[in-house]
Amino acid sequence: MPLPPRRSWAEPFKIKMVEPVRMSTREERERAITEAGYNTFLLRSADVYIDLLTDSGTSAMSDRQWAGMMLGDEAYAGSVNFYHLEDTIQRVYGYKHVIPTHQGRGAEHLISKILIRPGHVIPGNMYFTTTRLHQELAGGRFVDVIIPEAHDPESTHPFKGNFDLDKLGSLIERVGAQNIPYVSMATSVNMAGCQQLSKGNLRALRELTAKHGIRILHDATRVAENAYFIQQREPGHANRSCASIVHEICSYTDGATMSAKKDALVNIGGFLALNEWDVFEEARNLVVVYEGLHTYGGLAGRDMEAMAIGIHESVDDDHIRARVGQVQYLGERILGFGIPIVLPIGGHGVFVDAKRFLPHVPQTAYPAQALAAAIYVDSGVRTMERGAVSAGRNPETGQEYFPSLELVRLTVPRRVYTQAHMDVVAESLAFVYEERDQIRGLRLTYEPRYLRFFQARFEPL
Repeated sequence: MPLPPRRSWAEPFKIKMVEPVRMSTREERERAITEAGYNTFLLRSADVYIDLLTDSGTSAMSDRQWAGMMLGDEAYAGSVNFYHLEDTIQRVYGYKHVIPTHQGRGAEHLISKILIRPGHVIPGNMYFTTTRLHQELAGGRFVDVIIPEAHDPESTHPFKGNFDLDKLGSLIERVGAQNIPYVSMATSVNMAGCQQLSKGNLRALRELTAKHGIRILHDATRVAENAYFIQQREPGHANRSCASIVHEICSYTDGATMSAKKDALVNIGGFLALNEWDVFEEARNLVVVYEGLHTYGGLAGRDMEAMAIGIHESVDDDHIRARVGQVQYLGERILGFGIPIVLPIGGHGVFVDAKRFLPHVPQTAYPAQALAAAIYVDSGVRTMERGAVSAGRNPETGQEYFPSLELVRLTVPRRVYTQAHMDVVAESLAFVYEERDQIRGLRLTYEPRYLRFFQARFEPL
């Protein structure tokens, strides 16, 4: 009798501490989602069984990170931990100058305020919510120049995060390089369903932008996951370490914003990293106004120490293989039930295609929002919408955006849940899929001015 195939991944750690979670009743969950206005962001965490809302700040820190927390130097100026963090970022990512911030959007705010002027155009490989808002608040306009395959959830293109270089070239010709302060380049493109950028496409992007004197600014939030897929999918990289690929990716860019709450495995923190002295000097001045002194940027010394250690852990091949492996396992289980998801399966989460899951619910009735609520009621699993609600409105016309992708994101925190938890999630999706005809759409009852998906409230139609 032939042996079964070996498992593709296993966690490179053992569990030292556990946190009890409570499984609520369906009646309790129905009451909770009603009180939350059918918005999973407004649920209390105590009412959630398995929390896949986000991987931002929700990962488990290592024993070394916790030990590092005890080495926090809480001096107001010149903390030892800042210099450790600075050295780590310079070594791992290769950027010259570092400014800590409380999280990624603090870095987005600084760079947008410094580089963007009214009338500027910022091309990018698909928008991200907070990034685009900071660009718009500074007077800029985001333009999507990602390849067409990124908007097709059924496409199996291995690098759907790639730039459409012809589209970008035409945009530069049309608006002029002087009106493009930078190209906004994300690795592991979140809104596309966590789709990666190839190294070959990035090199070509660098050649094009260098020709026109345009910067590339890197959203490095999940760069280690992107590096893993380059290692696995792009010819010539199979024998390279993820750490070396991460360093090379960053070498093609002029700076980076980073939410360290993802890849870098901390509960709070981020940074702005730059190579240009003049831009860094302005950012170093502004961070004092908005975040804190340039050697702490709104963070405690202990948080900077945990971040420095987490950055090193994030590019470890064993860690990233298991991290992505768990997401792949969940995606394969869900696919096994015939449920439509974005392909290829991403690195930080599985993205369910709500349009195909709920074909009877029009996008104007927010099918992804309705589906996220239904999953919670079924099992206590909290997910989140990434579709029309997240896309928001055109700031000039007030018209709603209705993107081609209407998704529910099942985001897997790092080092938190077991394979059994993933089985529970997949089985819940299967039960909801069987009863999908009973799910109705939603209408907005409250809409905040900015980033409405965080606080909007709904009711069933």
